[in-house]
Amino acid sequence: MTSTQTYVPTSVNQAITPPKTPESHGYQKVFHNWPEPESEPEGIYLHHETKVPRQESDSIHNSDLDNVSHQEVLLLHGAKQRYTHATEQPIPSLENDREMLVAVEVIGLNPIDWKAPDFGFGLPSLPCISGRDFAGKVVKSSQANSRFKPGDNVMGISTDYRDSRKAAYQQYAIVSDFNACRLPSTVSPIDAAPLGVAFVAAALGLGICLGVNFADSEGKIQGPDLFQAIRSISRDSIPQDVRTECFDSIREDERPKPGDWIAIWGGSSATGCCAVQLAKLAGLKVIAVIDVARSGERMLKHGADLLVDRFDTERAISIVKGITKGELRFGLDTRGKESTALLAQTMRSENELEGKRAHLVGLTGLPKEPTPGVLYHSVPIKTFHEAPNIGEGLMIWLERLFEQNRIATPEIEIAHGGLQGINAALDRLRDGSVNGPRIVVPLGLRS
Repeated sequence: MTSTQTYVPTSVNQAITPPKTPESHGYQKVFHNWPEPESEPEGIYLHHETKVPRQESDSIHNSDLDNVSHQEVLLLHGAKQRYTHATEQPIPSLENDREMLVAVEVIGLNPIDWKAPDFGFGLPSLPCISGRDFAGKVVKSSQANSRFKPGDNVMGISTDYRDSRKAAYQQYAIVSDFNACRLPSTVSPIDAAPLGVAFVAAALGLGICLGVNFADSEGKIQGPDLFQAIRSISRDSIPQDVRTECFDSIREDERPKPGDWIAIWGGSSATGCCAVQLAKLAGLKVIAVIDVARSGERMLKHGADLLVDRFDTERAISIVKGITKGELRFGLDTRGKESTALLAQTMRSENELEGKRAHLVGLTGLPKEPTPGVLYHSVPIKTFHEAPNIGEGLMIWLERLFEQNRIATPEIEIAHGGLQGINAALDRLRDGSVNGPRIVVPLGLRS
């Protein structure tokens, strides 16, 4: 028996889902979509420094593991099947000196969690454990000099979906220390659990695809310059399918500067909300194309400079073109191929702007047809776990944003029932009965 209750700390509502990569036509340049291809790129691996034997911290927090020899998980045995509750499953082991073991306390649900099994995409070897977002407590740290210690409350983000050890739908999960965010006392695991993938996707979409410089924030919390950070590492250390996006997607002279406009279509979604806040931190002027009656007040609190109602699309396009004088060069869409095409139409310019192209990120789909002067982008989400300098830079920045109360956590709805209640909660995402809040599932909070 499961039940739900609404809990509203702040507001954000939808999560990202994987876009389908369109065929390439003419001027349009297409980059790999999220989360990963169906098969692993051959011969691609991340270069690390030579490993030394892993030394676990002398102060391993074993209290949570006393008398625990196994755990409960949710297993997916095949496409178009429901998750199966399983007991007597092994607790995952640490495999390198960057990994930690985390006791999962709260799971954040994403649309991908039901879409992947329903449509059979993005599935690793079966049976597998799924789930991208969670928060909990460190019970084993990987090395004595780790910036984390046992007992720390952390948020874990599992973009490496092929590794079930790192998935959320289990009582204990592995987290690489460069993919974990320490939570301050002012942010609870329940509030933080659903934020991770949305934050990472927004930051990578803005920072790598569009070249936004988060380090250029005068008087504010400076973040990483992802454009330079990704280009500082070996091209061969990045999976082949995202190299073009990471290294060749936007030129230095095309990067946005403080005061430039960006339009975010679907700004009230989880990723959209993060993108609005991060773009404002970088000094951009933000147009949020949203359901103004429903989400306008919230978007103004997040700093949006202009609200445009999305229901009258012709008028929305006209307003955005008028405000930007037909020279909008940066856009991000969170809703789907149709709205991405509308945003591309908004960004289309009759005249080339000093040789600078417009750049558009589609989080949930890209148009099949090219738009003259507009380059399409997909978020290279796997750089978060494949490039430690990228992942760790984002997580340290997020910790600072939390500490200074500069990032809002999502509006949430709590679903009870623990792991066994997740199928019912996913059904509510599947049928659209949850329209707005992100669903989180507590597993029984540990003190």
